[in-house]
Amino acid sequence: MNILAMDTSGPVAGVAILRDGKLAYEGAAVNKMTHSVSMMPMVEEALTRSGLDIADIDLFAAVTGPGSFTGVRIGVSAVKGMAHGAGKPCIGIDALEALASGLFGASGIICPIQDARAGQVYGAAFQSGMPPVRILPDMAEKLSVYLNKVLEAADSGDKLFFVGDGVTTYRQAIVDQLGERAVFAPEHCSYLRPAAVAMLAHMRQQDAVDYLTLAPVYLRAPQAERARAAKEAAKQ
Repeated sequence: MNILAMDTSGPVAGVAILRDGKLAYEGAAVNKMTHSVSMMPMVEEALTRSGLDIADIDLFAAVTGPGSFTGVRIGVSAVKGMAHGAGKPCIGIDALEALASGLFGASGIICPIQDARAGQVYGAAFQSGMPPVRILPDMAEKLSVYLNKVLEAADSGDKLFFVGDGVTTYRQAIVDQLGERAVFAPEHCSYLRPAAVAMLAHMRQQDAVDYLTLAPVYLRAPQAERARAAKEAAKQ
């Protein structure tokens, strides 16, 4: 089975191709959210370097969230379009689970976090594994609330391994609350690997759906909707 996986949920855009369970191509670019421009050329390069055509892909995978509202929509829309055109199924992959996959072998609790803006993070918690073993569900919370939930779920001696773009924003705040229990992923492990998305899709190919069913997963309403709701509440 040939799988094409795509991630546009955060600041790094990535594409990977898996051929019969083995990585045939992986490419990623820190392109500061210009995914709408760069994504399809990246797909074309992935196919060319893998010696494949779009018709050779059996399953299309996209990160469906959580993450940037616009970014997630770009990736999901692209995969829906390719799956529709090729007449093949597609599958959605959780961003936080894919992030946790990049720290396979960590001896503690893996805490993937993304900067959700407005003082919040998208976060979850896992034990190492492939797929990672989920301890906490995906959530959108203030950092302190999220960290307290992690502490409640962890054993007292567990190290807490943080990974994701939320670390850049909240590293010092995490240290202030957790001290030496907090461990941060090195830079080369800090972003969501598209190869992890492809491998999770390979492991869950029985969950594939048609292109009409694939949809983004949002943990909260977009900023415009939240602002409108606040404005209407103020009027009342």
